[in-house]
Amino acid sequence: MPGSAITAVDARPPGAMPRSLFQRLVSGDRIAYLLTFLCAASVVLVTIALVWELYANSGPSRRQFGLKFLVSSDWDPVAGQFGAAPFIYGTLVTTALAMLIGVPLGVGAAIFLAELAPPGISSGLTFLIELLAAVPSVIIGLLGIFVVIPILRDTVPYLRGALGWMPLFQGPFYGVSLLAAGIVLSIMILPFIISISREVILAVPADQREAALALGATRWEMTWDVVVPYAKKGIVGSIFLALARSLGETMAVTMVVGNTPQIAASLFAPGYSIAAVIANEFAEATGALYQSALVELGLVLFGLTMAINAAARLLVLSTSGKGSA
Repeated sequence: MPGSAITAVDARPPGAMPRSLFQRLVSGDRIAYLLTFLCAASVVLVTIALVWELYANSGPSRRQFGLKFLVSSDWDPVAGQFGAAPFIYGTLVTTALAMLIGVPLGVGAAIFLAELAPPGISSGLTFLIELLAAVPSVIIGLLGIFVVIPILRDTVPYLRGALGWMPLFQGPFYGVSLLAAGIVLSIMILPFIISISREVILAVPADQREAALALGATRWEMTWDVVVPYAKKGIVGSIFLALARSLGETMAVTMVVGNTPQIAASLFAPGYSIAAVIANEFAEATGALYQSALVELGLVLFGLTMAINAAARLLVLSTSGKGSA
């Protein structure tokens, strides 16, 4: 009858009382919402707690050195002089090297495994790559010492002969170096880029491939012009994950970087990273100022990671045309 219709929300048996707050909470939707909200909020709370602890415990160093801490190259615990510049430089250089080597190799390998390799070869190589991702970083460090550095000792003379006119490839080479650390880091991030990018490429709908092939595209044209752009977001996500891993890696870098707090233009020179100096010196740090300086290095690394990831995401948004929306 007109005016007598009731909606599904209001429908209740005649004479039924409205449900209590407790009944609504345990009905399913509300309790699921609260549980999932708490899970999401816990990530934010952990991040806030982490930043607060780093900021609070770095107080003596911040008050003593201020912004000079970021640009000073002095690191003398005996004299009480601390500066983060060599460690920031080493972290950025080794990470940049790792990304320059790892991203093209990782994305190329993922495309091959997902689109071009025979199924048997693809499955076997994927299994090996997943095993490589589970190898502890200290084992990768040993690989760097006993395999990468000897190969570099044989290769560096040719690099110096071909590219010695560049400051990056000048000076003596002792084995442990920024170059060795960058190569070891690239080995560590390869499994993440390959595994995630391969899964994303395999998730591209088959009709995208079939439409490209039906229009006369070759297999490579279909892969490069259709499949890869469709999977771009996932591939970029794998690169972000690799970037975060390379910025924070500790043990493998410590074993091959040389652990020398200096800023050198040559990739053949030894260096130091933020994570490596914290791991090497925190247990032996004596005095509040020394420990505070190491904690402030952790705060700098956290801020550096956030800034680089934010800049990378903004770059992706701007190049995809979504940043101007």
